[in-house]
Amino acid sequence: MNRVLRVGVVGLGYWGPNLARNFNQLPGCRLAALCDLDPARLDKMRVLYPDAACYVSFNQMLEETNLDAVVVAVPVHQHFPLGKAALLAGKHVLIEKPLASGTAECEELIALAGRRGLTLMVGHIFVYSAAVQMIRRIVCSGDLGEIRYINSQRLNLGLFQNDINVVWDLAPHDLSMILFLLGSSPSAVNCQGHANITPGIEDVANVSLSFECGRFATVQSSWLEPRKVRQMTIVGTRQMIVYDDIEPLEKIRIYDTRIEHPPHYNGIGEFQYAYHYGDSFIPRLEQTEPLRQMSQHFMECIRSGHPPLSSGERGLEVVRILEACSKSLKTHGGLVAIHPAAEGRRQAPPTNLKRLAHHT
Repeated sequence: MNRVLRVGVVGLGYWGPNLARNFNQLPGCRLAALCDLDPARLDKMRVLYPDAACYVSFNQMLEETNLDAVVVAVPVHQHFPLGKAALLAGKHVLIEKPLASGTAECEELIALAGRRGLTLMVGHIFVYSAAVQMIRRIVCSGDLGEIRYINSQRLNLGLFQNDINVVWDLAPHDLSMILFLLGSSPSAVNCQGHANITPGIEDVANVSLSFECGRFATVQSSWLEPRKVRQMTIVGTRQMIVYDDIEPLEKIRIYDTRIEHPPHYNGIGEFQYAYHYGDSFIPRLEQTEPLRQMSQHFMECIRSGHPPLSSGERGLEVVRILEACSKSLKTHGGLVAIHPAAEGRRQAPPTNLKRLAHHT
């Protein structure tokens, strides 16, 4: 029988309490410790989880509690130092997105976890959602045909950050989904944005991703919108999909819609595109919480030693794109090539996808 895994959560601001709740509810897992610099936050969490030890010092938590794993949910600039400290202490680590502030930090975390035989996972939560899992299966089945492009929008009013721009805050969700669905990384990126509220920190941005296979993707991010939008369109040569995460039930709609070239024509006057308008349908999805699926997957990977679906290497790929976006912003949208070294680190997801399927 597998022993109970002891987990600690550091960072109890916006997202940490949700992570604590999920790990507390998982069978075979014990929420053993909580850490935050704000004593008032700890007091609130102590009421909810009286059996968890509470700390304002992260190092003290590592030293005094016999933890198996640490979940890091702090501002981005603290991801690397806290993640590294936990790995050095022999703990498996789950870090909220993005994995770190730069590729060099990501690579150091990956190497350290590898040397010590520890699980390193990044919180790309949407790849664990039932909707994205289903879209990936549809893409792999070939029903969409060849993917022409993907367009993703993640827009809302706030939450404004003072240490990272909107690309680093919101785009990792969309980038992780695009990489997961396409199974490849872009060869070049260009990004344009504007700082409307806080000087020097872009609050609206558009990212364009170019792939060597001819595919194309765009990501629109904003903290300055009157509506909350979480939508992605995947356009194939046979069918198209609209994924709307705001919809409570009908998150995916598949359109039997396409544009067809005529098989032959005698001259330019005879050339016409054929527009195919078929039915649309909404597949049934299991009602599961992606955060719970991700938390459970982390526990399973610790027990099995298998690499996570959102491994450190996948986190590195997203951060590599984010760094390219930052370079492009400095040149007002100039095209930035993605370093070819990323090729060797790409990982196809089918093995973990099958293993995760029974949860979604």
